Amino acid sequence: MLLFVFVHAANIHDSQGAVGVLMGMKDQQPRLLTVMADQGYQGPLGEAIERVCGWKLQIVEKQGKGFVVQRQRWVVERTFGWLGRCRRLSKDYEQWPETHEAMVYVSMIRLMLKRLHPPKSEATL
Repeated sequence: MLLFVFVHAANIHDSQGAVGVLMGMKDQQPRLLTVMADQGYQGPLGEAIERVCGWKLQIVEKQGKGFVVQRQRWVVERTFGWLGRCRRLSKDYEQWPETHEAMVYVSMIRLMLKRLHPPKSEATL
């Protein structure tokens, strides 16, 4: 389930774009207590999250050398993979960022509905 979507230009780093996301979520998610992020979000952004929003920032540490699946991060990457399978999101067709945000919400609603009520396979008929 997506809590908030914020589409911005590609020349803005994710840690800078996170400010827009978190400010947008501040009033919409009053029960949110903890925000998980990777090491790129440490420093001033983390301090601002705790000071302005009152949320605790939990940095997911990298475990060991080489490829290690990080549990919390895998959920985010998996969601990006699911959304990437939607044709409308596979390329940047939209002229306005707001339209792209709406397409992300529509695609996620479709995915959630398929999980709540999966189509019956031929074997179960």
